[in-house]
Amino acid sequence: MEQTTCCVVGGGPAGMVLGLLLARAGVAVTVLEKHGDFLRDFRGDTVHPSTLALLEDLGLAGRFGRLPQRRVTTVQLPLGPDRALVTVGNIGALRGKYNYIAMVPQWDLLNLLVDEAGREPSFSVRMNTEVTSFLMERMEVPPGRAKPRARGRVAGVRYRTSDGRTGELRATLTVACDGRSSLARSLPELGLRKFTCPMDAWWFRLPRREGDPHGLVGGVGDRFLTAMIDRGDYWQCAALIPKGTNTQRRAAGLDRFMGDFTAAVPWLADRVHALGSWDDVKLLDVRLDRLRRWHRPGLLCIGDAAHAMSPVFGIGINLAVEDAVAAARYLVEPLRGGAVGLRTIRRVQRRRWPTTAATQALQRFAHTNVIEPVLSGRPAFGDPRRAQRLSELITTSRWLNRLPAYFLAYGALRERPPAASVR
Repeated sequence: MEQTTCCVVGGGPAGMVLGLLLARAGVAVTVLEKHGDFLRDFRGDTVHPSTLALLEDLGLAGRFGRLPQRRVTTVQLPLGPDRALVTVGNIGALRGKYNYIAMVPQWDLLNLLVDEAGREPSFSVRMNTEVTSFLMERMEVPPGRAKPRARGRVAGVRYRTSDGRTGELRATLTVACDGRSSLARSLPELGLRKFTCPMDAWWFRLPRREGDPHGLVGGVGDRFLTAMIDRGDYWQCAALIPKGTNTQRRAAGLDRFMGDFTAAVPWLADRVHALGSWDDVKLLDVRLDRLRRWHRPGLLCIGDAAHAMSPVFGIGINLAVEDAVAAARYLVEPLRGGAVGLRTIRRVQRRRWPTTAATQALQRFAHTNVIEPVLSGRPAFGDPRRAQRLSELITTSRWLNRLPAYFLAYGALRERPPAASVR
């Protein structure tokens, strides 16, 4: 039976950042990734200032800077009765070296992290390796001590490779970083709490031209919302539709959709026909939920495995990376010692839960007061005058203009890597 100190399930941003930080601190870590590569279209490609600062701490800023990227410094939304674009967040006005969001294909970032982690003798990554179940071992409870809620301790995982080979990997600690479909979410003692989402999203690309707006841009139409990310020569677009209406809306035809989109973003009317068929439009099933408990003996969940975020504010990746940094800081010394108690694992959730809950509360507020009303044909905030007052307040208040920018850049709480991982 194979053995490692920390088994990381999932090779996304959270898993690879955690693997790199632990390996640099001398902890034996194995990352299991079910896919053969990282090439997935329409993954979150935003690298926020907090992650840029982390890369600098790790000595990777130079290598990252050589990756093809687009820098976004503003967030613009159509506010007011004339729906003119208003800058509601100016990241470029923030102090510090990294006052922008870097738009980088996620596979480039992940390949960089894997390559850097591979320089550490204690790191290994196995592609095409899917975790199928957890290894459980019985826990001995001393007389007089209360029995734990979870029956048994997670002692590692069983896996299956793409060529059909199966195996077992024992670990002192298993960390689930495998997203909102994580195997860990099937454990009833972790208690998944779901929140209502009023929308799903269609993802697609349209050409971008000189003279177009810059940064992150939103559009509002009749029962229609869209958000667009400036990627240099193209726009990465998200169109929000009422939850569960994908089949019905596709049946109405692509021309109907292009008409709705053009009404919301009229300056893109001359290029919507770049969409040749519905095959160019991908569906994102939007979810918002979190585990009540991110841990059990021998297991920790972070990132989307612990909390699936709405695409509102586009900070899900930022939160996942921050989870990984906080987890590494708490786990390095216990893992070096060869044992991680439940008390240590709990500290990770206690550190990260307030930020997660606060972010999801803001996303729920946006769902209830902006997205659901607009998609239902009602004014945002229940009254068009409120949107007008908000527009005026944001544009005239320097403080309010910077607050959304700071939140997008760093989230509610900044995390620092363990000293043993900094180079």
